[in-house]
Amino acid sequence: MPETSLIYGLHAVLAVLKQDPGQVRRLWLDSRRRDRRMQDIHRAAQAAGIAVLPATREELVEWAGTDRHQGAVAEVAGGSLRSEKALLAAVAAAERPLLLVLDGVQDPHNLGACLRSADAAGALGVVVPRDRACGLTPVVRKVAAGAAESVPLYQVTNLARALRGLQQAGLWCIGLDAGGDTALYATDLTGPVALVLGAEGAGLRRLTRETCDQLVALPMAGTVASLNVSVTAGIALFEAVRQRQGQVARRE
Repeated sequence: MPETSLIYGLHAVLAVLKQDPGQVRRLWLDSRRRDRRMQDIHRAAQAAGIAVLPATREELVEWAGTDRHQGAVAEVAGGSLRSEKALLAAVAAAERPLLLVLDGVQDPHNLGACLRSADAAGALGVVVPRDRACGLTPVVRKVAAGAAESVPLYQVTNLARALRGLQQAGLWCIGLDAGGDTALYATDLTGPVALVLGAEGAGLRRLTRETCDQLVALPMAGTVASLNVSVTAGIALFEAVRQRQGQVARRE
């Protein structure tokens, strides 16, 4: 039997129904909810030819493992994790790729928020190591609010080796590090770029830091020493977006 996993939450379930309904094996919805958002899910399921199985809130809590299911739980085939080979193929096909690389982020809320920012910024994907890092869990999917279905999550065995592969493919690997000698805003992000961020608290691992082409820092004017990794990811991604949009505007 193919491996399956559960996703829950209105945004996550609606996103998979719209973007990849072929993944959905079973769909349970709260039989007592009749609001507009639930009706949207019913319509998406009907359009995809997927039967809706009514369930009680108590049953949904048992299956999802949380009371934050919002009345929607879906069983999907496999996961959306993609391989290093798929990563290099996507990079080769992209004109000016922008990637987010996360070195050992373990908090599913942070990974979900990073996926959401990557989606909003139009990033090609998010790269994570296989070991000692969060994967594509139901919590990640819910926090991502649909971005886990639209942004590829690439899982690699050896992050430093994957970074070298990206460098050989023409990407400039920029690590966000408090010890960076250049400010993020003074760094050219208009070309093919991989933004590399470290784990919560620990930051970039030594080998990851040494593999990066450049280390840059966020200018911190307050008393705190660092920001949450998902906040840093959003800042860095949208600085790249700002520079790229400015470059297009100057050409026009």
